Amino acid sequence: MRSFAPLLLIASLGGCALHPLYAGGGAGPVASTLADVQVPAIEGKSGWLMANALRDRLQGGDGNRYRLDVRLDDRIAGLGVRRDDSVARERRTLRARYQLVDLTDGSVLIDASAGSDAGIDVVGSEYATIAAENTALERLAGIVADQIVARLASYARQRPLAAPGAP
Repeated sequence: MRSFAPLLLIASLGGCALHPLYAGGGAGPVASTLADVQVPAIEGKSGWLMANALRDRLQGGDGNRYRLDVRLDDRIAGLGVRRDDSVARERRTLRARYQLVDLTDGSVLIDASAGSDAGIDVVGSEYATIAAENTALERLAGIVADQIVARLASYARQRPLAAPGAP
């Protein structure tokens, strides 16, 4: 006869404590809060990419209740060196310091940072290297934007933000 111990163990486990972040879909509190966050222009090429990535993830990012202020630090550093003293590999790092500001009273609700980096092979073609650097920047902007939006969504889930027009 087979042992029913594994089945009893599984049956005895209660429901997990996980709750859907976007409960209620697009009309839920997290999604509606994210849609109410505006993203002002961010300086530079990396800022343009970041602002667009954030707006895409925030359902337009043109809300009038909250403002997301972002300052970026975009760096490229050479890592590997060939025998002829030329760089063989680079690391592109994108870091963001961001603040979620409540526009009703100017208070800062979140003050945090996010970041990521990517390795780039430096090849003989300068065009190919520049293209790889640009591709890495686009990818990093998306990754960092995902981190920021996940933090905003988590904050909205833990502490539901007031609805527009509420005190």
